[in-house]
Amino acid sequence: MTEKEETMDASDSHDSAPSVKKNARASLLDSGEDFEVLDEEDIDDEPPPLEDAGGGKGENTDESEKKNADTDSDPPGPVEEWLDVLGSGQLKKKVLESGEGRDSRPQKGQNVKINLKTCLKDGTLVEEQPGLPFTLGDGDVIQALDLTVQLMEMGEKALIQADAKYTYGARGSVEPEVPPNAELSFEVELLEATDAPDLELLPPPEKIALASNKRERGNVHYQRGDYAFAVNSYSIALQITESSSKVDISPEEENELMDVRVKCLNNMAASQLKLDHYDAALKSCVSALEQQPDNIKALFRMGKVLALQGEYTEAIQCLRKALKLEPSNKTIHAELSKLVKKNSEQRGAEQAMYKKMLGNPASCSSSSSSSSSSQKHRAKSSWGLSWKWLFGATAVAIGGVALSVVIAARN
Repeated sequence: MTEKEETMDASDSHDSAPSVKKNARASLLDSGEDFEVLDEEDIDDEPPPLEDAGGGKGENTDESEKKNADTDSDPPGPVEEWLDVLGSGQLKKKVLESGEGRDSRPQKGQNVKINLKTCLKDGTLVEEQPGLPFTLGDGDVIQALDLTVQLMEMGEKALIQADAKYTYGARGSVEPEVPPNAELSFEVELLEATDAPDLELLPPPEKIALASNKRERGNVHYQRGDYAFAVNSYSIALQITESSSKVDISPEEENELMDVRVKCLNNMAASQLKLDHYDAALKSCVSALEQQPDNIKALFRMGKVLALQGEYTEAIQCLRKALKLEPSNKTIHAELSKLVKKNSEQRGAEQAMYKKMLGNPASCSSSSSSSSSSQKHRAKSSWGLSWKWLFGATAVAIGGVALSVVIAARN
């Protein structure tokens, strides 16, 4: 929410997983803020595309010629020897040194270790990472590596050229330093592939570190704007924290796991909000509040989700509860004031609409009274005419009888 809180989150995260290297930008996602404000330097975006300038062609020409009959592609071979991984020309792979055969290829979900050398299209070295470990298919590394390492044999060395779309995208990257929209070239050697550990048998400190690692990867995806990938990483981290354990776990370790779990749920809700998945975001907030009913960030995000769904009354209740827990929070103050005003305007508009639909009660009453008075007047007038007519008819009748008596007397 506030800058101070973001700093606090970063330190909290460090304490919960001391064995894991922390990403300095990860704390932004743990803040109560909506992640709308990110500094330019804090945003890891996909680097500019770097095409391989043919690096590695001359390194093993002799070996590749010897293996020409056994492999489909040779290191110094022509363009036809490149494997178009996706069929779009944006991700290509070429074998430099063949490995132990197709049966030795790693499977999705396994932990792999590679030697990695990354260069720009012009051959400029970006970074070298010997013995880089990651879980294949979990989104722990850029897509170009996640997709191509699955096609490598154990011991194989390969050259990979990738468009920015599958590396660091339009924003590039701060660490490693990669310019926007850059194609990259990778030299990869697959060193080993092992099955992922059994989470039920994993010691609590290792489980906490692993879940924190996945969560931090989700934070990186979020900062790059890859919200779907962020949700995927948070989901994996949640699965780790929620897995049962067959080893002893202390209350302190349970609390650490819960803390990681709630952070994942909060950050997942933020990502789902960015994707306009309001129902899913609401579910994430509810799950976080089930773990920690007074979690301010979960209350804040739940209020935002409800407001976006038009549930202003419930949203205001959530934000008021959050504000009661942290009265000095300006972000909650601002959001609450905005919602109260919007709710008031909505209710005013609804009242005006109801009046228009039902009509003006005073006008109706006046009209009814006037109509009743008119009817009474007409009834009275009608009654007066009836008496006058009856009296006149009676007088004529009496006069006629008297005249008849006079005539009769004369006769």
